[in-house]
This record gives sequence, C-alpha cells and structure tokens, in this order.
Amino acid sequence: MEWGLFTCPYQRLPLEQAFADARALGYDYIELWGGRPHAYAYDLLSGDLADVQRLADRYAMPVRFYTPEHNAYPYNYMMGPERQWESAMNYLTAALRCGKLLGCQAVLLSVGHGGSAPEEARYDRLLRSLRHLVHQAETLRQPIVLEALTPYESNTCTRLSELEEVLRKVDSPLLQGMCDVVAPFVQGEDPAEYPRRLGTAMAHLHLVDSDGVSETHLIPGDGVMDLGALLRDIRAAGYDSTATLELVTHYIDNPTDAARWALRRAKELMDA
Repeated sequence: MEWGLFTCPYQRLPLEQAFADARALGYDYIELWGGRPHAYAYDLLSGDLADVQRLADRYAMPVRFYTPEHNAYPYNYMMGPERQWESAMNYLTAALRCGKLLGCQAVLLSVGHGGSAPEEARYDRLLRSLRHLVHQAETLRQPIVLEALTPYESNTCTRLSELEEVLRKVDSPLLQGMCDVVAPFVQGEDPAEYPRRLGTAMAHLHLVDSDGVSETHLIPGDGVMDLGALLRDIRAAGYDSTATLELVTHYIDNPTDAARWALRRAKELMDA
C-alpha cells in the first residue's frame, strides 16, 4: 500500500509544510486539496501551479491526486439554477486541467447534496454533470475517480450499489470509483465490498477511522472501526494500491502531529 498525505488540514499553514511533513514522516505521495489559500484551481492556472511543482520536486513528493473543493463553497454541481451548474462545470474542467498539468494519477470528484429535488431529478443532474466532465477528461486524457460520500454530506450516490450504477451508466474508462471507508461504515456496509464488486474500477482508497455516527474522519485507532481486519479484507479482495489518510479540518490546529500518528498507526495495522 502507498500512503498519501491530504493537505486539507494544513490550510492555516504554508503549503510547503505539508510537503515537508510528507517527506519527513515517510509518506509516499500528496493528495492536494484544491481550496484557498493553497491550490484553488483558478489560482493554479494563474501561476501558482509552478510553485506546487517546485515543492513536489524539492521534497521528492509527487502529487498523485488533486481534490478540488466543490461540495458547497462556492461550487456544488448538484444544486442551483443553470448558470450555477455551468459555473461549476467550468470550475471542475479547470480542475481537470490542473490535474493534467500536475501529472496527477486522477482528479478526485464527489457528489454534493442535491437539496430537496426528487431522487430522479438528482440522478439526472448527477449523470448529466459526470458525462459533461468525462467528455472534458477524455479530451485531456485525465482520469477521474468518483467518491461516494456519507449520508450526512450528500443525499445522492452514498452507497456502493448507487456508485456501481452511476459508473455503469456513464461508462468511460476514465471514470473509476473509490472508497472512503467512513461512507460505507456509517451505513452498515462493508468497505471491503468496494474492491470485491468494483474490481479493476476501484482506483483509490481513503483510510481513516470513524465514530460510526457522523462524517468525522479520525486518526486510525481513535474511532470504533476494526481497521486491521478491514485492511486485510481489502487486500485479500485484490486492492493494494494508493491509500490517502484523509484527515480534514478536525485536525486543523495541529496537522503535523495528526499526520505523524495517522501514518504510524496505519503502518502498524498493516504489520499486525
């Protein structure tokens, strides 16, 4: 398994701190959070991308995934009138360009909240959005991975069966799925079913712990999940690739210590 550091909790610090920590602590790659002040897509395309590339080179720490912020503030392609949808599509197309220029393995997209719209309307909007973005991805030859969120974050495509159906209907080799282990866990699903059922379409993993009753992402060992057994099951199902330890704003006051403990415990789980 290759371990990734997510830069989101470093947003109160210079981005260089995240790269320096990733190198010093023994991470294999960076998953770059695409929000200000660090790596907002339009800022990257206006000149900041060269700074990120310099950090990647300086610390020998590749940016494997680019994860633009796009589920509420200010972009959510699942809600709002047509002009807001168009704005979100333009923004996420810019994010795909950033991913390509950074040499990313994939740009990571998720499914925002669809508000009070009926289920059929929400899925129509989701499929329309993904087909539009996949067309852009095919032009750029930039893969996308799609993440199912928890029901505390979204009311559309939160379960594995729904993710499978969306991937089937969009039907592009450049759109693959992934698993954030919190999403299935809080819904009573087995995260190891993702690699079992997605097979080669399983392209990424977010590994953290969970309290079982919210979307909170915890350092491995601080929640109620049996992550040792889960990792063994996931690897037995054929997945042994990238795993980002996706700590977010819960650890914004001390991201370095959180990143240190997350990786230490993840490696202990792998050796157990």
